[in-house]
Amino acid sequence: MQVLQGTVNTAMLKSVVVLSGLLVIATLAGCSLVEDRSERYVNAKEGEPLELPESADESRFSQTMPIRDVEPADASRMYPAVIPQPPDMTSDILDENYVIEELDGRVWLLVNDVPGRIWPAVNTYMAERGLGVALESPQLGILQSELANFSKRARQLLELPDDPSAEERKVVVQVRMAPGVRRKTTEIQVRKLDVADQPDEMLPWTGVSSPSEQSLATQKRILADLGDFLRGREESKSFSRAASGMVSEPLVRLISENDKAVAIRMELDYGRSWAEVNRALTESDIPVVDLNRSEGWFQVDFRTEDERDPGWFSWFSDAEAPRHTHTVNLNQRNGTIVVSTEPVPGYTGSRTTADLLTQLFDYLY
Repeated sequence: MQVLQGTVNTAMLKSVVVLSGLLVIATLAGCSLVEDRSERYVNAKEGEPLELPESADESRFSQTMPIRDVEPADASRMYPAVIPQPPDMTSDILDENYVIEELDGRVWLLVNDVPGRIWPAVNTYMAERGLGVALESPQLGILQSELANFSKRARQLLELPDDPSAEERKVVVQVRMAPGVRRKTTEIQVRKLDVADQPDEMLPWTGVSSPSEQSLATQKRILADLGDFLRGREESKSFSRAASGMVSEPLVRLISENDKAVAIRMELDYGRSWAEVNRALTESDIPVVDLNRSEGWFQVDFRTEDERDPGWFSWFSDAEAPRHTHTVNLNQRNGTIVVSTEPVPGYTGSRTTADLLTQLFDYLY
Protein backbone atom coordinates (compact mmCIF):
# COMPACT_ATOMS: atom_id res chain seq x y z
CA MET A 1 0.00 0.00 0.00
CA GLN A 2 1.45 3.33 -1.01
CA VAL A 3 1.94 6.17 1.54
CA LEU A 4 1.36 9.71 0.37
CA GLN A 5 4.55 11.83 0.15
CA GLY A 6 2.95 14.80 1.99
CA THR A 7 2.04 12.64 4.95
CA VAL A 8 5.65 11.50 5.40
CA ASN A 9 6.97 15.08 5.32
CA THR A 10 4.46 16.21 7.94
CA ALA A 11 5.39 13.39 10.29
CA MET A 12 9.10 14.13 9.95
CA LEU A 13 8.52 17.86 10.61
CA LYS A 14 6.64 17.09 13.82
CA SER A 15 9.47 14.84 14.98
CA VAL A 16 12.05 17.59 14.37
CA VAL A 17 10.01 20.13 16.33
CA VAL A 18 9.62 17.77 19.28
CA LEU A 19 13.35 16.98 19.36
CA SER A 20 14.27 20.70 19.18
CA GLY A 21 12.02 21.46 22.13
CA LEU A 22 13.61 18.67 24.17
CA LEU A 23 17.10 20.01 23.39
CA VAL A 24 16.16 23.55 24.53
CA ILE A 25 14.70 22.23 27.80
CA ALA A 26 17.76 20.11 28.43
CA THR A 27 20.08 23.07 27.79
CA LEU A 28 18.19 25.35 30.20
CA ALA A 29 18.16 22.65 32.85
CA GLY A 30 21.89 22.18 32.45
CA CYS A 31 22.56 25.92 32.86
CA SER A 32 20.76 25.91 36.18
CA LEU A 33 23.11 23.21 37.44
CA VAL A 34 26.27 25.27 36.65
CA GLU A 35 27.28 27.71 39.42
CA ASP A 36 27.31 31.43 38.54
CA ARG A 37 30.73 32.63 39.74
CA SER A 38 30.48 36.22 38.44
CA GLU A 39 29.58 37.58 41.91
CA ARG A 40 32.07 35.59 43.95
CA TYR A 41 34.48 38.50 44.36
CA VAL A 42 31.87 40.51 46.26
CA ASN A 43 31.90 38.21 49.28
CA ALA A 44 35.44 36.89 48.89
CA LYS A 45 37.55 36.93 52.05
CA GLU A 46 41.02 38.39 52.08
CA GLY A 47 43.56 35.63 51.94
CA GLU A 48 46.83 35.29 53.76
CA PRO A 49 49.77 37.04 52.08
CA LEU A 50 52.03 34.74 50.12
CA GLU A 51 55.22 33.92 51.99
CA LEU A 52 58.25 33.15 49.87
CA PRO A 53 61.22 31.14 51.12
CA GLU A 54 64.24 33.13 52.14
CA SER A 55 66.28 31.72 49.27
CA ALA A 56 63.74 32.91 46.65
CA ASP A 57 64.63 35.81 44.38
CA GLU A 58 61.82 38.35 44.99
CA SER A 59 62.67 40.23 41.80
CA ARG A 60 61.32 37.29 39.80
CA PHE A 61 57.91 37.43 41.52
CA SER A 62 55.25 40.12 41.01
CA GLN A 63 51.50 40.52 41.37
CA THR A 64 49.42 39.39 38.44
CA MET A 65 46.73 42.03 39.16
CA PRO A 66 48.33 44.67 41.39
CA ILE A 67 46.11 46.93 43.49
CA ARG A 68 47.49 50.42 43.94
CA ASP A 69 47.50 52.18 47.29
CA VAL A 70 44.84 54.88 47.65
CA GLU A 71 45.74 57.91 49.72
CA PRO A 72 42.96 59.75 51.54
CA ALA A 73 41.89 62.99 49.87
CA ASP A 74 43.14 66.29 51.22
CA ALA A 75 39.96 67.98 52.44
CA SER A 76 41.74 71.31 52.82
CA ARG A 77 41.81 71.69 49.05
CA MET A 78 38.05 71.42 48.91
CA TYR A 79 37.39 73.51 52.02
CA PRO A 80 40.07 76.23 52.24
CA ALA A 81 40.62 77.95 55.54
CA VAL A 82 40.22 81.41 53.98
CA ILE A 83 36.91 82.08 52.23
CA PRO A 84 37.55 83.94 48.95
CA GLN A 85 35.91 87.27 48.29
CA PRO A 86 32.72 87.08 46.19
CA PRO A 87 33.11 88.24 42.58
CA ASP A 88 32.15 91.78 41.66
CA MET A 89 28.74 91.43 40.02
CA THR A 90 29.13 94.75 38.21
CA SER A 91 31.72 93.10 35.97
CA ASP A 92 28.86 91.21 34.28
CA ILE A 93 27.28 94.42 33.02
CA LEU A 94 29.98 95.52 30.60
CA ASP A 95 32.56 93.62 28.59
CA GLU A 96 35.12 96.32 29.49
CA ASN A 97 35.32 98.31 32.71
CA TYR A 98 36.39 101.58 31.07
CA VAL A 99 34.95 102.60 27.70
CA ILE A 100 35.01 106.01 26.01
CA GLU A 101 31.73 106.68 24.21
CA GLU A 102 30.81 109.53 21.89
CA LEU A 103 27.44 110.73 20.61
CA ASP A 104 26.31 113.98 18.99
CA GLY A 105 29.33 115.99 20.10
CA ARG A 106 29.38 114.54 23.61
CA VAL A 107 32.15 112.34 24.99
CA TRP A 108 32.12 110.44 28.26
CA LEU A 109 33.97 107.66 30.04
CA LEU A 110 31.67 104.78 30.95
CA VAL A 111 32.95 103.11 34.13
CA ASN A 112 31.71 99.77 35.39
CA ASP A 113 31.24 100.91 38.99
CA VAL A 114 28.96 103.08 41.12
CA PRO A 115 29.65 106.83 41.62
CA GLY A 116 30.37 106.37 45.32
CA ARG A 117 33.50 104.35 44.48
CA ILE A 118 34.61 106.52 41.58
CA TRP A 119 34.45 109.86 43.40
CA PRO A 120 37.48 109.34 45.74
CA ALA A 121 39.58 107.92 42.89
CA VAL A 122 38.88 110.93 40.65
CA ASN A 123 39.84 113.24 43.53
CA THR A 124 43.16 111.42 43.76
CA TYR A 125 43.62 111.60 40.00
CA MET A 126 43.20 115.37 39.92
CA ALA A 127 45.69 115.78 42.74
CA GLU A 128 48.32 113.55 41.10
CA ARG A 129 47.94 115.28 37.74
CA GLY A 130 48.60 118.68 39.30
CA LEU A 131 45.05 119.94 38.81
CA GLY A 132 43.99 119.89 42.43
CA VAL A 133 40.41 120.31 43.61
CA ALA A 134 39.33 123.86 44.41
CA LEU A 135 35.57 123.25 44.66
CA GLU A 136 33.41 120.16 44.75
CA SER A 137 29.73 119.26 44.89
CA PRO A 138 29.01 115.57 45.55
CA GLN A 139 25.29 116.18 45.06
CA LEU A 140 25.86 117.56 41.56
CA GLY A 141 28.73 115.18 40.94
CA ILE A 142 31.11 117.98 39.88
CA LEU A 143 34.77 118.57 40.76
CA GLN A 144 36.37 121.88 39.80
CA SER A 145 40.15 122.19 39.64
CA GLU A 146 42.48 124.96 40.62
CA LEU A 147 44.13 127.05 37.93
CA ALA A 148 46.02 124.61 35.72
CA ASN A 149 48.45 127.26 34.46
CA PHE A 150 50.77 126.98 37.45
CA SER A 151 51.36 123.21 37.37
CA LYS A 152 53.78 121.61 34.94
CA ARG A 153 51.98 118.27 35.04
CA ALA A 154 48.63 119.94 34.42
CA ARG A 155 50.05 121.93 31.52
CA GLN A 156 51.37 118.75 29.93
CA LEU A 157 48.01 117.03 30.35
CA LEU A 158 46.13 119.93 28.77
CA GLU A 159 48.89 120.51 26.18
CA LEU A 160 49.40 124.14 27.14
CA PRO A 161 52.49 125.93 25.74
CA ASP A 162 55.80 125.22 27.46
CA ASP A 163 56.61 128.95 27.72
CA PRO A 164 53.69 130.57 29.56
CA SER A 165 53.11 134.26 29.07
CA ALA A 166 51.39 136.83 31.20
CA GLU A 167 48.71 137.30 28.55
CA GLU A 168 47.59 133.66 28.33
CA ARG A 169 44.09 132.80 29.48
CA LYS A 170 43.68 131.05 32.80
CA VAL A 171 42.35 127.49 32.59
CA VAL A 172 40.34 125.31 34.99
CA VAL A 173 39.05 121.78 34.48
CA GLN A 174 35.67 120.44 35.54
CA VAL A 175 34.88 116.75 35.95
CA ARG A 176 31.26 115.66 36.11
CA MET A 177 30.18 112.23 37.35
CA ALA A 178 26.63 110.88 37.07
CA PRO A 179 24.92 107.49 37.34
CA GLY A 180 24.96 105.77 33.97
CA VAL A 181 22.00 104.63 31.94
CA ARG A 182 22.88 101.02 32.74
CA ARG A 183 22.70 99.99 36.37
CA LYS A 184 25.79 100.17 38.58
CA THR A 185 27.70 102.28 36.07
CA THR A 186 29.06 105.82 36.13
CA GLU A 187 29.47 108.26 33.25
CA ILE A 188 32.32 110.78 33.56
CA GLN A 189 32.61 113.93 31.47
CA VAL A 190 35.37 116.55 31.49
CA ARG A 191 35.76 120.01 30.03
CA LYS A 192 38.42 122.70 29.93
CA LEU A 193 37.23 126.24 30.68
CA ASP A 194 38.95 129.56 30.06
CA VAL A 195 38.54 131.98 32.99
CA ALA A 196 39.85 135.41 33.90
CA ASP A 197 40.98 134.30 37.35
CA GLN A 198 40.44 131.57 39.93
CA PRO A 199 36.64 131.26 40.33
CA ASP A 200 35.27 131.75 43.84
CA GLU A 201 32.24 129.54 43.19
CA MET A 202 31.27 126.51 41.19
CA LEU A 203 30.79 127.30 37.52
CA PRO A 204 27.49 126.00 36.12
CA TRP A 205 27.77 122.92 33.95
CA THR A 206 26.37 123.69 30.52
CA GLY A 207 26.77 121.42 27.55
CA VAL A 208 28.23 122.63 24.28
CA SER A 209 26.07 121.68 21.30
CA SER A 210 28.86 121.79 18.71
CA PRO A 211 32.29 121.51 20.36
CA SER A 212 35.37 121.97 18.21
CA GLU A 213 37.52 119.04 17.13
CA GLN A 214 40.31 120.31 19.36
CA SER A 215 37.97 120.41 22.35
CA LEU A 216 36.77 116.86 21.68
CA ALA A 217 40.35 115.65 21.28
CA THR A 218 41.29 117.22 24.63
CA GLN A 219 38.33 115.58 26.36
CA LYS A 220 39.15 112.17 24.89
CA ARG A 221 42.79 112.47 25.91
CA ILE A 222 41.92 113.36 29.51
CA LEU A 223 39.27 110.63 29.73
CA ALA A 224 41.69 108.03 28.34
CA ASP A 225 44.30 109.07 30.90
CA LEU A 226 41.68 108.96 33.66
CA GLY A 227 40.58 105.48 32.55
CA ASP A 228 44.15 104.20 32.71
CA PHE A 229 44.54 105.73 36.17
CA LEU A 230 41.34 104.12 37.47
CA ARG A 231 42.32 100.77 35.96
CA GLY A 232 45.57 100.84 37.88
CA ARG A 233 43.78 101.50 41.18
CA GLU A 234 41.13 98.79 40.99
CA GLU A 235 42.62 96.93 43.95
CA SER A 236 42.56 99.98 46.24
CA LYS A 237 39.08 101.40 45.85
CA SER A 238 37.42 103.37 48.64
CA PHE A 239 33.87 104.61 49.02
CA SER A 240 32.48 108.11 49.46
CA ARG A 241 29.33 108.45 51.54
CA ALA A 242 28.90 112.02 50.33
CA ALA A 243 28.98 110.93 46.70
CA SER A 244 26.54 108.10 47.39
CA GLY A 245 23.83 110.77 47.51
CA MET A 246 24.54 111.32 43.83
CA VAL A 247 22.48 108.25 43.01
CA SER A 248 19.30 109.40 41.31
CA GLU A 249 16.17 107.77 39.98
CA PRO A 250 16.75 105.24 37.19
CA LEU A 251 16.97 106.84 33.78
CA VAL A 252 15.21 103.88 32.17
CA ARG A 253 11.94 102.44 33.48
CA LEU A 254 9.72 99.59 32.34
CA ILE A 255 6.04 100.58 32.38
CA SER A 256 3.66 97.70 33.08
CA GLU A 257 -0.10 97.29 33.19
CA ASN A 258 -1.74 94.16 34.59
CA ASP A 259 1.72 92.57 34.96
CA LYS A 260 2.47 93.06 31.26
CA ALA A 261 5.07 95.44 29.81
CA VAL A 262 3.44 98.17 27.71
CA ALA A 263 6.28 100.72 27.25
CA ILE A 264 9.76 101.85 28.30
CA ARG A 265 10.27 105.40 29.58
CA MET A 266 13.71 106.96 29.12
CA GLU A 267 14.74 110.16 30.93
CA LEU A 268 17.19 111.02 28.15
CA ASP A 269 17.31 113.23 25.11
CA TYR A 270 16.22 111.79 21.80
CA GLY A 271 19.71 111.24 20.38
CA ARG A 272 20.93 109.33 23.42
CA SER A 273 17.70 107.30 23.61
CA TRP A 274 17.99 106.31 19.97
CA ALA A 275 21.60 105.23 20.42
CA GLU A 276 20.79 103.18 23.53
CA VAL A 277 17.87 101.36 21.87
CA ASN A 278 20.05 100.65 18.83
CA ARG A 279 22.75 99.23 21.11
CA ALA A 280 20.22 97.10 23.01
CA LEU A 281 18.89 95.60 19.77
CA THR A 282 22.41 94.76 18.63
CA GLU A 283 23.52 93.22 21.93
CA SER A 284 20.31 91.16 22.25
CA ASP A 285 20.83 89.70 18.74
CA ILE A 286 17.54 91.05 17.39
CA PRO A 287 18.00 91.59 13.62
CA VAL A 288 17.12 95.10 12.41
CA VAL A 289 15.46 94.97 8.99
CA ASP A 290 15.15 98.75 8.53
CA LEU A 291 15.32 101.93 10.61
CA ASN A 292 14.53 105.63 10.39
CA ARG A 293 15.93 107.96 13.05
CA SER A 294 14.01 111.05 11.97
CA GLU A 295 10.68 109.20 12.16
CA GLY A 296 11.74 107.21 15.21
CA TRP A 297 11.24 103.54 14.36
CA PHE A 298 13.10 100.26 14.03
CA GLN A 299 11.70 97.38 11.99
CA VAL A 300 12.97 94.17 13.57
CA ASP A 301 12.72 90.40 13.25
CA PHE A 302 11.60 89.09 16.65
CA ARG A 303 10.82 85.51 15.68
CA THR A 304 12.14 82.60 17.71
CA GLU A 305 14.91 80.35 16.41
CA ASP A 306 12.36 77.64 15.63
CA GLU A 307 10.22 80.10 13.67
CA ARG A 308 13.24 81.22 11.65
CA ASP A 309 14.37 77.67 10.92
CA PRO A 310 13.13 76.67 7.41
CA GLY A 311 13.60 72.98 8.22
CA TRP A 312 15.05 70.55 5.73
CA PHE A 313 14.39 73.05 2.92
CA SER A 314 17.51 74.90 4.12
CA TRP A 315 19.61 72.12 2.56
CA PHE A 316 18.68 73.39 -0.89
CA SER A 317 18.67 77.16 -0.32
CA ASP A 318 20.59 79.97 1.34
CA ALA A 319 19.81 81.21 4.86
CA GLU A 320 16.54 83.10 5.10
CA ALA A 321 16.85 86.88 5.29
CA PRO A 322 15.45 88.66 8.39
CA ARG A 323 11.73 89.36 8.16
CA HIS A 324 9.89 92.37 9.55
CA THR A 325 7.69 91.06 12.37
CA HIS A 326 7.68 93.92 14.92
CA THR A 327 8.23 97.68 14.98
CA VAL A 328 9.96 99.54 17.82
CA ASN A 329 8.77 103.16 18.08
CA LEU A 330 10.37 106.12 19.92
CA ASN A 331 8.09 109.05 20.77
CA GLN A 332 8.74 112.23 22.76
CA ARG A 333 6.20 112.85 25.54
CA ASN A 334 6.48 115.50 28.26
CA GLY A 335 10.25 115.76 28.01
CA THR A 336 10.84 112.00 28.04
CA ILE A 337 11.20 109.33 25.38
CA VAL A 338 8.60 106.55 25.36
CA VAL A 339 9.55 103.31 23.62
CA SER A 340 6.66 101.14 22.41
CA THR A 341 6.38 98.09 20.17
CA GLU A 342 3.77 96.67 17.81
CA PRO A 343 3.54 93.56 15.62
CA VAL A 344 2.98 93.72 11.88
CA PRO A 345 -0.51 92.75 10.67
CA GLY A 346 -0.75 89.03 10.11
CA TYR A 347 2.06 88.03 12.49
CA THR A 348 1.11 84.71 14.09
CA GLY A 349 4.30 83.91 16.00
CA SER A 350 4.54 83.12 19.69
CA ARG A 351 6.42 86.25 20.79
CA THR A 352 4.42 89.27 21.94
CA THR A 353 5.14 92.99 22.16
CA ALA A 354 5.52 92.59 25.93
CA ASP A 355 8.26 90.01 25.34
CA LEU A 356 10.11 92.43 23.05
CA LEU A 357 9.87 95.30 25.56
CA THR A 358 11.07 93.09 28.41
CA GLN A 359 14.09 91.88 26.42
CA LEU A 360 14.97 95.43 25.37
CA PHE A 361 14.73 96.65 28.97
CA ASP A 362 17.10 93.90 30.14
CA TYR A 363 19.76 95.28 27.78
CA LEU A 364 18.94 98.95 28.35
CA TYR A 365 19.14 98.77 32.14
